[in-house]
Amino acid sequence: MRINVLQHTPNEGPGSILDWAEVHNHEVYTYHPYQFGHLPTADETDMLVILGGPMSPNDDIDWIKAERKLIKELLDNNTPIFGACYGAQQISKTLGYPVTKAPAKEVGWAPVHLQSHVIPGIPETLQALHWHEEMFEVPDGAELLFSSDAVKNQGFVLGHHVVGLQFHFEPKPNNVREMVVNDFNYIPGSILKQTKEDILATKVPEENRAVMFRILDYLSQ
Repeated sequence: MRINVLQHTPNEGPGSILDWAEVHNHEVYTYHPYQFGHLPTADETDMLVILGGPMSPNDDIDWIKAERKLIKELLDNNTPIFGACYGAQQISKTLGYPVTKAPAKEVGWAPVHLQSHVIPGIPETLQALHWHEEMFEVPDGAELLFSSDAVKNQGFVLGHHVVGLQFHFEPKPNNVREMVVNDFNYIPGSILKQTKEDILATKVPEENRAVMFRILDYLSQ
């Protein structure tokens, strides 16, 4: 299977998603549309992974609009899609729903609570890395998958082929360090009131990698 990854900033990479692809002998092609402007075609995409980034789906930027055209084609084809943070917002906006300011800015580690058991084997509560202040609307026909204490819309699953998460399960320890040392200016103002030192001192839960695998297994069935 060819997995096309859309990466939107150097410091938010695919993390454990690459581990899953390697275990299953899938090929991964990583695109950087914010820098080069190139996107894969629908015909050469067996699974699309849309990562986070500092931009908003509401920004009037050509490559952001082009991404949504690709997403629309893949949705029409029932191609598996996983979106993290900005990626989940892009999916929701492609389906015609607004992306708005969340009730609270969340940056740091905080629990998310499972709202649907459609994907088997996911614990009821998990510690996730949050790095956002905007929020998607859960599309009609989708199930709310996760909520946090401050923001209800934290994840959704649409059919058997689309999952969007507002937060991050994919970062490994080195990915977290890369996010913090490069984007620490974004941390102040978060309702979580964590410093960069707090975020770095928190161990990445081992179960997050396992849950990321379960989600991707579900999408690729």
